[in-house]
Amino acid sequence: QVQVTESGGGLVQAGGSLRLSCAASGRPLSRYAMGWFRQAPGKEREFVSGIAWSGESTYYADSVKGRFTISLDGAKNTVYLQLNSLKPEDTAVYYCAADRSPRSATTVVVSETDYAYWGQGTQVTVSS
Repeated sequence: QVQVTESGGGLVQAGGSLRLSCAASGRPLSRYAMGWFRQAPGKEREFVSGIAWSGESTYYADSVKGRFTISLDGAKNTVYLQLNSLKPEDTAVYYCAADRSPRSATTVVVSETDYAYWGQGTQVTVSS
């Protein structure tokens, strides 16, 4: 059974930084894309960033491009999301997700429905 567990959320002032971690267990990261989503109060869950299992390809939502960086450590089976220049509108529960199907080394998955395994989420709160 695949499990993903997020950590690293917290309360930070606007302009600050956080690093979220996502530990995957039950299968290696190789062959499966990973992604981060977020859900703000009263809003639907939205895609934030995705990474191919090789780490060679990444993709970001326009709202976070240039501020967030996704990366992975295959040896640790862990995906990271570095959040810089945080804004109050970044406040949300951040979810890590693992792809349901093996992909090519450079495929990034954006669609929520392509992700089969989800973590419990980690809260990020940005104060103004």
